[in-house]
Formats: sequence, structure tokens, C-alpha cells
Amino acid sequence: MTPPSRDGSNGSGSGAQAPARAVTRTLTSDPLGGTVRRTVLPSGLRVLTEAIPAMRSVSFGIWVAVGSRDETGPQAGAAHFLEHLLFKGTHKRTALDISAEIEAVGGETNAFTTKEYTCYYARVLDDDLPLAVDVMCDLVADSVLDPADVETERGVILEEIAMHDDEPGDEVHDLFIQALYGDHPLGRLISGTEETVSPMSRRQIQSFYRRRYVPPAIVIAAAGNLDHSAVVKRIRQAIAGTPLDSGPAQPSAIRPTGPLVRVRTGGTVVEHKDTEQAHLVLGCPAIDRLDDRRFALGVLNNVLGGGMSSRLFQEIRERRGLAYSVYSYASQYADTGLFAVYAGCAPGKVDEVLTLARAELAEVAAHGITAVELARGKGMTKGSYVLGLEDTGSRMSRLAKGELLYGDLLAVDDLLARVDAVTVDEVNALAAELLAQPMSLAVVGPFTAADFPAGTSSSS
Repeated sequence: MTPPSRDGSNGSGSGAQAPARAVTRTLTSDPLGGTVRRTVLPSGLRVLTEAIPAMRSVSFGIWVAVGSRDETGPQAGAAHFLEHLLFKGTHKRTALDISAEIEAVGGETNAFTTKEYTCYYARVLDDDLPLAVDVMCDLVADSVLDPADVETERGVILEEIAMHDDEPGDEVHDLFIQALYGDHPLGRLISGTEETVSPMSRRQIQSFYRRRYVPPAIVIAAAGNLDHSAVVKRIRQAIAGTPLDSGPAQPSAIRPTGPLVRVRTGGTVVEHKDTEQAHLVLGCPAIDRLDDRRFALGVLNNVLGGGMSSRLFQEIRERRGLAYSVYSYASQYADTGLFAVYAGCAPGKVDEVLTLARAELAEVAAHGITAVELARGKGMTKGSYVLGLEDTGSRMSRLAKGELLYGDLLAVDDLLARVDAVTVDEVNALAAELLAQPMSLAVVGPFTAADFPAGTSSSS
């Protein structure tokens, strides 16, 4: 595939003529997997498959390039609301039909919404792939959005929001993102809030559905024991006569980087809750997902908090016993990213945990990591890549994300080579740039803003 440029174009050009027929290419023949093929239908919808004959299952996913960051303020939660509703019935199937048909063959279906895309997927035995294609294409292409179902799912989503609020270990991550991105769409909750979900009308959701769920923005991916041509044929049959059976168009380019995302660094947000454990996230802005330094960031993350041998785990849990769970993570979007450290500890140990975490980050920012840590961080990164591809679901996701988010699919050997090429100087330069920034902090626990006076605000 043509590598994407930094403005998000895929090399085809907005004025390029849409293909009059389906165009199929073989992308890779991976020794660690199977043959990957890609077909672009005349409508701009893309189909990618990885044929793995040794498997007896297939994972089939429909990925749509729309997420919570594509909503306006009053629409907050619309993408997630729609994800729920598409399982409630089509012109051919009831909600019970959708679930029963897949479960009758021992399969499973689910969906999830992120800030930049939505995915609907099924996992079935290889013989049952035609059924999965029919059911999943039907629910994504031709959902009814019955008014009664809108009201039912509204109640379900409000309960989901309330349940999330009762999980401080999850809530603190959302609080941190809100602290970092503020009013930017990336700072909003994927689920929306009670204030936005409660008044959302069927008409608003229907409009969001038909404007956003269009063939150029959709990637269908499948991995397992399959035949690419048969999958493409079945998809074309399944969407015939639906709104996804549209006229010629070019596939959408990957999400452009857009204007610089403004972030708020150095602030602290406290959510007061009478919990037995305090939950902390400390972090800073980082690089976007197309930045070539993302492989160095993966190594740095593993050294700092990626496992039991990491600096943070060893210092905070193993040596001092201050926390049961402590780790670091990086999240990357089209035009920005973040790096953060999480810890859960007794409220009385918060100050000590924060002091140690800040000291460890400052130490790496000032003096970097060692050659031994570099080797261990590379090994962890490569292992997570390869071990994460040992089931059809992860391989299906790899195909879709490569197409949807990067505009390219790196072979596994190429990914491993990119990690191997990371040097200690690259990691240390990135650490000095990122970890020397003012750190933002989110806290959920039995505290008030007065307990964290410098740059603190309270959300309750």
C-alpha cells in the first residue's frame, strides 16, 4: 500500500476517479500468519482478509471511522448510543434474531466505541462465516432505530454511565483525559453524560447514522480459515439494496492531523469519593500515532511501567509495598497522544506514591535508561506484538487498524525490525522531551481540592 503523508492523504488524491469495479491486491504473505488481501469496492468500502488455513475459526469485523471526537457538544455520546441501537433490529431481523442466529452456532458478537472509530464484530466457526457476514452487515447497514428501542437503550446507557461512576479505577482515567484535553472533543466521555444522553432524540441519532456510516468510511476485516473472494462476494450480497449499496466513491483518507490540539499541563483534578483506595493518574501530552518515535515510546513505556520488572513496579510495589497495582501506558490519536502512570493505593500513602512516581519520571528524563533496560524493553515490545497475534480476533483488528488508522499494513517482521532499530539515544531523547513537562494529575478518592493545592480543581 502507498504510505500515507502527514496530511492524511493516501496518495490517491481527492480528485481521483472512483473505480468502476472492485479492485483486489495481495498485500502480504506473512510467514507468521497467512495471505493478506485487500479489495476496494466501487462504493469506496474496503475489505481486508487474512487467510489462516490452520485455524478453524474466523473473526469478522466492521470498522467505521467515526468515534466520540466526531460529535458536537450536544451530540456527546451519539456514537456510543448508535452502537447499542444497531443490535436492536433491522428490516429483516429482530434483536432476538440477531443474537440467536449467532449463538445457535456457538458464535459471539459484540461492539465497542472509541474516540476515533467504532467496531462491530463476530467470531464464529469457519463454516459459519457466511452467516456472520449476513448478520453483521445487516445490522450495520440497515438498522431500524425503532423509537421504542431508543428509549429502552437510553435507560441502559444511563445505567452504564452510573455503573462507570461506581468504578473509581476506571473513572480516574477519564478524569485524567478531561484534565489534559479540557473542552476539546478528545476530553469528552465516550459514553456521553446524563445531560447529553437524556435529551438525545431518535432524529439526532438517525442523522448521525446516515451521515457517518457511509462506504468510504468503512473497513471490513476478517481473519481465519477463509477464502477472500468468497468473503467479498458474500459482503456484496449482504449489503445489496441497503444504504451501503451506494454509487462510486474513493475510500476516505486516514484521519488528518488537523490543527494542534491544545492541552492543559500541570493541573490537578480531584473527584471526592469515600473509597477505601485512592486512584491516581499522573501524566503528560505525548506523540501522535504516525510519529516515527512511537516505537521508542513503546520501549520507554515498558521500561517505566510495562511489567513486573519495570522501574515503577519495582520501586513502588516490590521494594516498598505501597500499591497493589501500578503501571504506565501510552495512548495515541491522529494528532496528539498522552503518556500516563496509574497507581491504586491506600489514601494515606498517596503523597509517598506520588513523590516516588514523580522522582522516577524525573530521573529517566534527566539521565535516561540503560542499555540493559533498552534490551528488556525491546523484548517486551516485540513479545507483546507477536503474542498478541495468536488469535483471529487480534489479527482481524490488526488488518482494520492498519487500513483505518495508518493507511498501511506493516508485516510482522517489519514491525519487529522497527523495534529492533530503536536506540538508547532515541529513547532517552524522547524521555527528556516528554517527561520533563509539567505533569497533570487526576485523583479519585477521599480527598478535596485542598489536599492538592497547586493548580488543583475539583469535579465534585
